[in-house]
Amino acid sequence: MSAIPLSTVEATQEEPPVNLWRDAWHRLKRNKLALFGLIVVLILAFTAIFGPYLAPFDYLSQDLQARNAVPSLHHLFGTDDLGRDVFSRVVFGTRTAFLVAIVVTLIAVSIGLVLGAIAGFFGNPFDSAIMWLTDVTMSVPNLLLVVVINASLKTPIAKWMEAQYMATLNPFYRQTIWVDFFLVFGSMALISWPPYARLVRAQVLSIRSRPYITAAQALGLSNWVIMKRYVVPNALGPLIVSVSAGLGTAMVLESAFSFLGVGVNPPTPSWGNMISDGLRVWQHYPHLLAAPAAVLGLASVAFSFLGDGLNDALNPRGSK
Repeated sequence: MSAIPLSTVEATQEEPPVNLWRDAWHRLKRNKLALFGLIVVLILAFTAIFGPYLAPFDYLSQDLQARNAVPSLHHLFGTDDLGRDVFSRVVFGTRTAFLVAIVVTLIAVSIGLVLGAIAGFFGNPFDSAIMWLTDVTMSVPNLLLVVVINASLKTPIAKWMEAQYMATLNPFYRQTIWVDFFLVFGSMALISWPPYARLVRAQVLSIRSRPYITAAQALGLSNWVIMKRYVVPNALGPLIVSVSAGLGTAMVLESAFSFLGVGVNPPTPSWGNMISDGLRVWQHYPHLLAAPAAVLGLASVAFSFLGDGLNDALNPRGSK
């Protein structure tokens, strides 16, 4: 029997252990569309963070002598009917879109993760109650629910802030933008959590029958410890993929609600309200519609490509 060469043994011993995230990154890099989506998302994130330093003008700065100017070297995307630089407003709108997308997605994922894990791990009666709540929430039209929430809560909250300002003279209570953000965050999270809950529930139902869960129960670990250490971490892979796509969906939803007047209202720049303003005059000044619509479309496509790439990268059975 021939001896195994020492170099082969050493090479086998020095081979690095399998790492899910490193292997997923290598698979992601081979997906050109996913890599394109990742680059675009990183550029948009950089713009959202450093927007005030990148924008050549303040988003509220007006130049009535340059109203409705066409794109030029001085105004890359032209100006609107008040002489405001459209490029600067698009840059500041990126911060609004990312802020809404990240906060709404975090709230929705947190709610969906908790409720989905409880429903899948503990079963009835928790499962039936949570799934009934999920079905009811998904059955209500999204736009109707958002309109009802904004119409019923915006006026009382605005009156309360005005009363607080009169009592304290604190200028913070005059910044109604926080009312818009509060209502947008709450209403969008309320309509966004059910898909995450369903996804987590399906993953937990598959995981709870695995041998290592049975072994953990035999060792006397509590259900909450088992969920925290073993169930939830193993259910995060598909959830990460869903979150990457959900960020793009949240951006589109915020823009749609702002377009309809129930989202972030002017003068705070939002791609949605910029599209709404540009749509009224697009025949005469098409750049007012084209600029924010193109950026919104690019962001949506980038998140879609990234989500598909992550799905392939985090699915070992799909790797080549």
